[in-house]
Amino acid sequence: MTNCLVIIRNKKLNIDYGRLSSFIRVFSSGCYYFDKIAVVGFDSSKGISDQLKECRLCFDNSVVICNDEQFGMISDFLQKIYGENFDGRFFLTAGQSSVCLGKTGEGEDFAQRCVQFLNKKYGVSYDKFYVKCISAPAGLIRDAIEKATQGGGDTAFAVYDDFGDQTIEISYSSNTTKMVADGIRRTLVSELGDYIYALENISIERRLYDLLKLRRMKISVAESFTGGGISSRLVSVPGVSEVYFEGLNTYANGSKQARLGVDELTLKQFGAVSDRTAYEMAEGLLKAGNCDIAISTTGIAGPKSDNTAKPVGLAYIGVGTAEEIKVYKFNYKGDRESITRTAINDALFLAYKMLK
Repeated sequence: MTNCLVIIRNKKLNIDYGRLSSFIRVFSSGCYYFDKIAVVGFDSSKGISDQLKECRLCFDNSVVICNDEQFGMISDFLQKIYGENFDGRFFLTAGQSSVCLGKTGEGEDFAQRCVQFLNKKYGVSYDKFYVKCISAPAGLIRDAIEKATQGGGDTAFAVYDDFGDQTIEISYSSNTTKMVADGIRRTLVSELGDYIYALENISIERRLYDLLKLRRMKISVAESFTGGGISSRLVSVPGVSEVYFEGLNTYANGSKQARLGVDELTLKQFGAVSDRTAYEMAEGLLKAGNCDIAISTTGIAGPKSDNTAKPVGLAYIGVGTAEEIKVYKFNYKGDRESITRTAINDALFLAYKMLK
């Protein structure tokens, strides 16, 4: 099966690649992948005609997206090229070459309708399940998927990485037996167990909230270089007030001392970015007696280092309870945003692992 995506647009306007990625993701979730993605200027009649002719001759299925004002013209092109009446949405020729025409603003809703149309065309339906991980090595995920596919079945795998928060989406057709699908799930869990936080499509902050609620525990957070990002993620979960006590954004050394009781000698001897400081930040939250688990972060997000020789990307994340405080050292790569967002995901995951 060969598939083509054609985008007809004003060449002077940039494509919103974030929206395009979400659009394509709907198709990949349904096990339909594009062999070609073409962008054609709306003012080039010959370019449009040539591309649509290629769709008819070279691809089993084509998806064409255009603006409202181009819709009538593109529909006319398709009628001429495919040789039959085009119904304005879907058209299936005797030769089984299909085209789906949609408007730019329809986005993922249109993509879902296309997938439903293709499922009907091929007489197959797909279901899916998810494996959610944090910071699993790419090679380990690749090897786990390769091992899982040895069990057979009509399956497709898609991996999405959002600053270390990884979604493995497994789609399988109605031709795949439950035993095979369950075997794939077991293999992935066995290979990726240390990095997994959920077997459903939920966020790490929601998973941590569920666990805190189950254990009837409260959490507090003290952040330095993550700038309140951990707390922001937590409070995005409805009902989090049941488990969230407070979040402190203690950037300055004086704040760390006044709000958390970090020792002045610790800051002078080890520096704000150190395992000892991260430990004392978490310890300060726990000593206040209002939480059962604490998260602390301190690090250098960049773009420049601090006044020490410590590199950009160096970070310490503390996670602790009254029984134990652990501090983890990281050396992140990338720009300021990627460093902080990856650290936020790691911090939430470490708290989840401590309670699991």
